[in-house]
Amino acid sequence: MWYLFKVMSFILILGTTHGAFRSRRSVNPEANMNISQIISYWGYPGEVHDVVTEDVYILGLYRIPYGKANNDNSAQKLVVYLQHGLLTSGSSWVSNLPNNSLGFILADAGYDVWLGNSRGTTWSRKHLYLKTNSKEFWAFSFDEMAKYDLPASIDFIVKHTGQKEIFYVGHSQGTTIAFITFSTIPKIAEKVKIFFALAPVFSIKYSNSPLIKMAYKWKSVIKSRMVVYMSHNPAGTSVQNMLHWSQLFNSSRLRAFDWGSPVLNWMHFNQTTSPFYNVTCMNVSTSTWNGARDVLADPQDVNNLLSEITNHIYHKTISSYNHIDFLFGLDVYHQVYREIIDIIQGTL
Repeated sequence: MWYLFKVMSFILILGTTHGAFRSRRSVNPEANMNISQIISYWGYPGEVHDVVTEDVYILGLYRIPYGKANNDNSAQKLVVYLQHGLLTSGSSWVSNLPNNSLGFILADAGYDVWLGNSRGTTWSRKHLYLKTNSKEFWAFSFDEMAKYDLPASIDFIVKHTGQKEIFYVGHSQGTTIAFITFSTIPKIAEKVKIFFALAPVFSIKYSNSPLIKMAYKWKSVIKSRMVVYMSHNPAGTSVQNMLHWSQLFNSSRLRAFDWGSPVLNWMHFNQTTSPFYNVTCMNVSTSTWNGARDVLADPQDVNNLLSEITNHIYHKTISSYNHIDFLFGLDVYHQVYREIIDIIQGTL
C-alpha cells in the first residue's frame, strides 16, 4: 500500500495542474477549460483539427498559428510540434502563465505551434468504429503511439502547413515515442529538423519512480482495477500502456509490448518475443535536457541513452530539476525554453 500511496501522491501533484481533483470553484478560470478555451482565454488564436491514424483512432491536434505580437498569418512560419508525456496531454504546454508556457512562448517568438495528444488522453478519445468503453479501444501502449499517432500527426502538420521539416519538442513519454518513431520510420524522421528531448526516457533500469514501481509490483491489480484508477487521472492512458512500462522495469533496453505468449507475439511482430528498439538507428539532430533529481528519467538511464544518440548536438543537466520542472519550473524559460529558441534560430 505504500507504493499505492506514493502513486496517488504523484497523481495529486499532477492533478493540481491538469485537472484531477479540481474544485468547481477554482480561483483560476482555466481550471475548467479545454485546450482551445485556454488558448483563447489568453488572447491567442487557436485551431483544432481531427487527425485519423492508420488504425483509425481520431486524435485532437491543436494549433497556435501565431502570437500576440506576430499576428501576420499570411507569412509562412517555422513549425514547432509539442508532444506531452505520460499521464498528461497537450494542455501541459499552455497550463502556466503565457510568459512561462512553451506553447505561448514559441508563438510569441514567431513560430507556428502545434500541440499533439496521444490516443487515450482527454482530447483523443475517439475512434471511427470502436466505443471508448470497449476493451478493444484501449488495446494499445506507447508502441501504437509511436507507430501510428506520431506519424499521422507529423504528416498532417507537414501537409497542412506546406513545410518540409518541423521542430519537435517532447517531454517524458513524448521523447520515448519519438525515439521509436524516428529510429524505425525514416520517412517521418526526415521531416524533423531537430528533436528537443526534455527529461528523455528510453530505459528505466535505474528509475525510482513510484508509478513504475507500483505498476511492476501490482500487475495483477492493474489488470482488474487500474482501469478505474487511470480513468480519474489528469489526462488518461490505457491499462496496457501501464503494463508495458511495468515490463520494462529494471531493463536497460526499450522493447515493444510483450503480448504474453509466443503465438501472440508472432502475430504482432513475426517473432516469438517482443523486439528491442535501437536508438542508434535514429539520425535526427537531437538536443537533450535532464534533471539530476528526476526519479523517472534517472540520470544513469539518461547517460546510457546519450551514448547511443548518433547525432547529438547539445546536452544539459539541471541539478535542481525533477521530472515535472521541465513543464512547470519557475525558471524553466531561462533554463530550457530560451535555449530551445536559440538553437532553432541558430539553424536559420
